[in-house]
Order: sequence, then C-alpha cells, then structure tokens
Amino acid sequence: MAGLYFEEFEPGAVIEHVNRRTVTETDNVLFSTLTLNLAPLHLDAEYSKNSIHGQRLVNSLFILGLVSGITVPETTQGTTLGNLGFQEIKFPKPVFHGDTIHVRTEIVDKRESKSRDDSGIVTFRHLGLNQRDEIVCDARRVGLMLKRSAVEKADTAAS
Repeated sequence: MAGLYFEEFEPGAVIEHVNRRTVTETDNVLFSTLTLNLAPLHLDAEYSKNSIHGQRLVNSLFILGLVSGITVPETTQGTTLGNLGFQEIKFPKPVFHGDTIHVRTEIVDKRESKSRDDSGIVTFRHLGLNQRDEIVCDARRVGLMLKRSAVEKADTAAS
C-alpha cells in the first residue's frame, strides 16, 4: 500500500509528485466527447484559431482529474475511505496539447473524524504545473483517511 495513513500527514508538508504526464490531443478529444462537452474551443482547431489563445484548450475538468490522479500513489492509494469534496478550484493558466503536467501537494490541515474512530479528515492543496512551472490548476481537496491504528487494531483482533 503506497498511500499515507492519517497519522502520517503533517500540515505544512509538501509532496513533489514523481509522476508527470504530457497531455495529448487524444486525451482532450476523448474526454470532451465522452463527457458531452462539445465546446468548439476544445474540439475545433479552425474555430480556436480565432480565440484569444489561437489554439484549442485542454478541457479543464480533464486537468482537474489528471492533477488529482497524479497525487494518488504517494498520498491516498489504499488508505483513503473516500473523497469528501473539492473546494476553491482555479485554472489560472490554460493547458494546450503537448503541455507536460506535474503536481505539488501541500497538506493544509487535518483533524480527527467526529463520527468515525477509524479515520481522520485531511485537507490537501494540489497545484498542477506545466513544464514552465506555471500553475494551471489549484484545487483544495478533502479526504477521509484511514488511521494506521485502525488497521493495527483489526490485525490484532484477527490474530
């Protein structure tokens, strides 16, 4: 299990994620059409030549999914009980076909769960950056994270 347990998260800690991903035209076209976002700014090269960017933009919801997905192996893989929500999602710079995205995560806050003794709540800030280190996605996410002590307790009970 690669993810971190609730006890391992410390507010103020920063994780520079190892995985990066170059965004392709195929990614953008498939995501946009699968989600029925048929905006010509994502799909029509000729239309987009006359836009303020002069080219197609990668769908921002694809970028949000990519940014959050890149974080999973080093933060929540196997240790999350659920994603509780996203807050304050911003896309300060556009993403274009061929941009390479990398991610930095800051642990903003953590607290004990009020309703569960096996988990706690962690607030993450995920920054998606392009190859020029420009922020292209800034999102706060809240996750319900498993406690190591709950796993150890279950292992002891099973023995």
